[in-house]
Amino acid sequence: MIPQLFVESIDLGDGRSITIETGRLAKQADGSVVVRIGKTVILGTVVSARKASPGIDFLPLTVDYREKFAAAGRFPGGFFKREARPSDSEVLTMRLVDRVLRPLFPSDYHAEVQVMIQLMSHDDEVMPDALAGLAASAALALSDIPFETLISEARVGRIDGKFIINPSRAQLELSDIDMMIGASKDSIAMVEGEMKEISEAEMVEAIKFAHEHIKVQIDAQERLAAAFGKKEVRTYEKEKSDDAIYAKVKAAAYDKIYAIASKGSAKHERSAAFDAVKEEVKALFTEEELAENGDLVSKYFYKTNKEAVRNVTLDLGTRLDGRKTTEIRPIWSEVDYLPSVHGSALFTRGETQALATATLGTSREANQIDSPSEQGEEKFYLHYNFPPFSTGEARPLRGTSRREVGHGNLAQRALKNMIPAENPYTIRVVSEVLESNGSSSMATVCAGTLALMDAGIQMIRPVSGIAMGLITDGDRFAVLSDILGDEDHLGDMDFKVTGTSEGITACQMDIKIDGLKYEIMEQALAQARDGRLHILGKILETLDKPNTDVKAHSPKIITRTIPGAFIGALIGPGGKVIQELQKATGTTIVINEVDEQGVIEILGTDPAGIEAVLAKIKSITFKPQMGEAYEVKVIKMLDFGAVVEYTAAPGNEVLLHVSELAWERTENVTDVVNMGDVFEVKYLGVDPKTRKEKVSRKALIARPPREAKQE
Repeated sequence: MIPQLFVESIDLGDGRSITIETGRLAKQADGSVVVRIGKTVILGTVVSARKASPGIDFLPLTVDYREKFAAAGRFPGGFFKREARPSDSEVLTMRLVDRVLRPLFPSDYHAEVQVMIQLMSHDDEVMPDALAGLAASAALALSDIPFETLISEARVGRIDGKFIINPSRAQLELSDIDMMIGASKDSIAMVEGEMKEISEAEMVEAIKFAHEHIKVQIDAQERLAAAFGKKEVRTYEKEKSDDAIYAKVKAAAYDKIYAIASKGSAKHERSAAFDAVKEEVKALFTEEELAENGDLVSKYFYKTNKEAVRNVTLDLGTRLDGRKTTEIRPIWSEVDYLPSVHGSALFTRGETQALATATLGTSREANQIDSPSEQGEEKFYLHYNFPPFSTGEARPLRGTSRREVGHGNLAQRALKNMIPAENPYTIRVVSEVLESNGSSSMATVCAGTLALMDAGIQMIRPVSGIAMGLITDGDRFAVLSDILGDEDHLGDMDFKVTGTSEGITACQMDIKIDGLKYEIMEQALAQARDGRLHILGKILETLDKPNTDVKAHSPKIITRTIPGAFIGALIGPGGKVIQELQKATGTTIVINEVDEQGVIEILGTDPAGIEAVLAKIKSITFKPQMGEAYEVKVIKMLDFGAVVEYTAAPGNEVLLHVSELAWERTENVTDVVNMGDVFEVKYLGVDPKTRKEKVSRKALIARPPREAKQE
């Protein structure tokens, strides 16, 4: 018997609707749903272990999002015809969902949770990542897993001033906003996206627009759970607690931590002072007490530390390093730091440092995107590396982390719309984080801007970025500019904003508390604008505009467009012509066919080599016009004429027949021309008899008068 199907619908208000259904698929999961819109089908499941593993004092949550190639009727690329490691786009979707869900589980719930979201059918008109958060939350709504509140996510675009919810990829190409918002009914939890220099007010307006649609999606989840039959929330073993130990730790540590936090100090000095207080607190307990409750002592010390540090900021308006809430740490930067790269910059802000490089290439170096939901290429891309030494740690290297993918993507989105459309290069920016104590991703944006300008890329406008924080106790709040790493961990919001002098280009926001007021968000954005403009000023003190040209050792790129009919001649049989030309000139030549035209990219460091390639292209594509005169040079002598070469197009040859040498009868070709002679000929088009091109020397010579006949 086919199980009963429960379905709820969400009207998007533009003729489209999303359906959420449950009851038939993956019934052994704790919760499972199928989300549909158009031809897109997404399966979302959630399972949680019944007990926490011994010694676990955190939430082991895994969010996994995968796109099946069969969903788009395609085979996986490469030799291994099976989906393997997740792509960057899949990792980014995982992060979008994880960042909204993670804070919403009870703080003492430590059982392993696995959320799996799979694209089972793809529609080119639907971007599936916008539905992943809805699928995850709906699956949780049907489960007995403890969860504080339902959420959803939505993408916002804007075309011609009109907001669009969950736009298609084609619509997004026309949009000046691409933002993903995650929220509960009551408050915003996550914002991430890119914009084309919009204002702070426009950004808040877009967030509010998405929030209204998210509320409708949450209503549908609640109706589905009610129809399906809401399960009773499972019981789980609570964290052990001891009010007496907490009181003892707080009494011993609070005032000392408050004093350390009040005086302002550097990261390592401050950490050493906090560690010393922690050792003093532990000394108040016997070895037996520590053996039994040492974990509680550490937990309550962290809780006391967090409370004291936060109160210093709220009470005094000062921060751990002594700065005021709006104050930016000292900044210095340098360009052309690495002599052999195409562009480089070192950017240091306080105890955060990034070294960025820019590398220039042809379209052959474009980053290829091949996933079930998207195919294409990126001519500008950025990679971010975060080695352990940047925080003074020694830990295992396990490949590129999700965090590195996410931070690199944020910096890439911040910069990419400031690369001119006419830029001929493929550009790869790499950021090596050398020190980190607060927002290395924003340091990457600043270093990336300088590296691009150092490389001679004519950016539309330079970009800077800043990370903002928030501390609030419900009644009081403080918005912090240029947050430290500790302020990120202890605060209630991490808000990164990038932009130019004209507006915002990207943002990423994670809010750790419920009910953040829009007024606070607006203040944070205004304060962020002041901060990033200050940082932008510091960048421009180092390099106020892009270098006028690429470096001497950097490749220069020239593009030319030729008729498609000449592509074969330029490539030659088996690629012989183009290969020999590249070898002789020391250049790289790339040919792409676009709209029946050949778009040629010539990359090289030697101007003479590039000129030689241009001359060859001119020669191959040279097409004489009927009736026009052209200078030629004799390159070969024949009994019945001479082979001549157009001097304006070396290598472009044509036969000058003996009958076209002179008006007088010519017995021997050498009577008129010889090897190496240069003269002009007239182009007569294609001879209808021989079907070969025809030129004439005599046509440019005055015809001698005929002699009078004798009687």
